[in-house]
Order: sequence, then C-alpha cells, then structure tokens
Amino acid sequence: MEHYDITLGLFGLVILLTAWIPMAFRRLPLSLPIFCIAIGALAGHTILRPVVDLGSFDSRLVIEHMTEFTVIVALMGAGLKIDRPIGLRNWALTWRLLGIAMPLGIAVMAAGASLILGLGAASAILLAACLAPTDPVLASDVQVGPPETGTEDEVRFALTSEAGLNDGLSFPFVYLAIAIALASDEPDWFAGWLLLDVTWRLFAGIVMGWIVGKALGFATFRLPKGAALVRTGDGFVALGITCLAYSLTELVHGYGFVAVFVAALSFRTVERHHEFHKELHDFSEQIERLLMMVLLVCFGAAVSLGHFIVDLDWRVVAFALFVLAIARPATGWVSLPSTLPKGERAAIAVFGIRGLGSIYYLAFATGVARFEEVDVMWSAVALIVLISIVTHGLTVTPAMHWLDRRRKNIGKADEAMRAKTKSGSAALSD
Repeated sequence: MEHYDITLGLFGLVILLTAWIPMAFRRLPLSLPIFCIAIGALAGHTILRPVVDLGSFDSRLVIEHMTEFTVIVALMGAGLKIDRPIGLRNWALTWRLLGIAMPLGIAVMAAGASLILGLGAASAILLAACLAPTDPVLASDVQVGPPETGTEDEVRFALTSEAGLNDGLSFPFVYLAIAIALASDEPDWFAGWLLLDVTWRLFAGIVMGWIVGKALGFATFRLPKGAALVRTGDGFVALGITCLAYSLTELVHGYGFVAVFVAALSFRTVERHHEFHKELHDFSEQIERLLMMVLLVCFGAAVSLGHFIVDLDWRVVAFALFVLAIARPATGWVSLPSTLPKGERAAIAVFGIRGLGSIYYLAFATGVARFEEVDVMWSAVALIVLISIVTHGLTVTPAMHWLDRRRKNIGKADEAMRAKTKSGSAALSD
C-alpha cells in the first residue's frame, strides 16, 4: 500500500512537471521527452527505486501493449492535424520517403546489422524493420500545427505524414523477419508472406480505416443536429475513433496502425474545416503526451538501471551511430527531389526521429518467433532511441527556427522583387 501511495504521488508530480517544464524552459532547445527520460533516470537512483522497479519494462507483454496503445493514439493525433488533402502531388514528398527512403533504409540497416553486429538474416531484417518507423511526436517542432492553423510547410508536413504511415508500413518487413525465423516450420513461407502480410493486411488496413473514418465522420457531422456527435463537444470522441478503427481492422487481420491514420484522414474529408477537429486533436494530444510521458519516464529509469541496455559494447555503439548519422540521412537525401531547397532536404533527411514504435515492434516480434541475439537487438534499439531523442531534441528547435527565418526572408525578398518589377512595368507604361 505504501508503494502504491508513493507511485501515485510520483505520477502526479511527473504530470505537473511535464506540464510546467515546457513553459518554464521554452527558450531552451530542450524537448519534453529529454526531461522525461532525465526524470526517470534520476528516480531510478533514489529512494524511489523500489517504486520504479514495480513499473519497469521487465515484461515483454507490458512493453508491447503500452507502446502499442501510445502509438495508435499518436497516429490519430497526427492524422487529425493534417490539413492537406491526400493526393499524388500534394503528398509527393511523403510517397518518396515511404517508397524509396524506407525500403532502402531497411536494406542498408539490415546490411549494417549483419556486418557490424554479426546478426543472421532474420534478426538483421527485424532490427532494421524495427528502426524504420519515425516518430516526430518526440520533437514537437517537426510536426505540423493543430488543424486549420496553416502551419504546414514542406518539412513539417513530410515528417508528420511519413511518421503517420511508416509506423504501419514497417509491419510487412517485421513479418518478413518472422517468416524467415519460422521458415523451417513453413516451407511455403514466402508466398504466405506476400499474400497475407503484404497484400491483404495492407489492403485491409487502408480500406477499413477509410470506411471507419467516413462512417464516423458522417455520424459526427451529417446526422440530424440532435443526433450528431459534434453536438457533444467531447474531444474523447477521437479516442473512440482510434480504438474502433484499430480493433475492427485487427479482427480482419489488417494493419491497425495503417487503419488508424487513414481513419483520421478520412474523417477529416467529411467536414474538413469544422472547428470540432481542433477539439478532437487537442484531446488526442493531451492523452498522447500523458502516455508518452509515462513511458519515457519508465524508459529512462529502465535504461539507467540496465534493464534495456544489457549487451552494450563498441559494436552496438558503432551500429547506433551508423543508423543515425549515415543510414537515415543518406537514404532520406537520395529519396528527395533535387529541386527541394538544400536546407529543407537536409532537415527532412536528418530528422527521422526513432521512438516508441521501434520498441513496440521488437517486443511484438520477439513474442511471435525466436530470434538470435535478442539482447543485442534490445540494446541497439534502446541506445538508438535514447541518442535520437537527446540529439534530435537538442537540435531540432534551432534548425526549424533557422528554416522558418530563412523561408520568411526569401518570401520578403520575392515580395520586394515583385513590387519592384510591378513599379518598373508601371513606369514603362507611363
């Protein structure tokens, strides 16, 4: 009972700190996730260690379900905040990141895992697939703003939309690793993987997400005024959409992550400019921050106590640096068009932040099949997530502010040039 009371008090303190810290240190280039990890690390080495041990990441199943729920809430929030209608041209950068950068990055990281860490094919592919998803939620400056705020420049839009879809599109590669690990039990594994894990699960995720989003959008905005969900004004409707889209899609063996993000996009199409979208987004963001805060505090404590990084050596450090400094930046840069300004191209390529999705995928896959060097994979994922959160959290705010100023200055210069040209044309006509 005493541990419960302390845990409850610690939980309340952490919530208050995470609400106050961003406001108190808003001028510093420090992200909230950095503070959460620091709080967890400090708590793990104080008299609160027995409480921290109670909430540690010792159980694979606990890790899987906690990170799973956090990811789907984050996906709904990301989908709701995107104002740009989906299309080939509108989302051109996103399709490049998903169709070129992600598979190329998985191939490069799998090769690195094999050469640097000495992993076999199944483990190397799994580790690469786990590290493929990006997570801009962990650095808010690379997200687009709330609905209808007009803060959708190319960098923020590309990183937000990429993260919304690659969390689900990494799953076929995770299942590929599982299929290879179980290949001795299933001789026709490749055909089964191609038909079920690639074709059907992706198709079901997209279709179910679109149907659920449209149906609930109609129930929210188009029913008679007395029955429409918008009349409630309750932001937790977003949580209902999230859980329904995910569960219905998983029941038909589709990718729930894909469905949740698609459902949010589909929901927006029913009544794109309604102010209720902001209420839904704000509620999703608050739940997302709460879940993220709890998980990252636990993650910081677990890392500091050695629960995650148990096989740390020079190979793991080298692989982490390879992923963050070479694999993602290089594949991101190659996938983007040369017409994009170099500063924006570099920002999109570099700020592929790794986060909770990577932890989820590894917990999920290791519960389905047996892989070699599991401790090495956990150490690599934990170290990469930790380095990514810290380095990207420190650099993303100054970098985005520099890009914003640069974009503003270019806009002013263009406007001045147009005004000069216009005045010159007027003088000639006179």
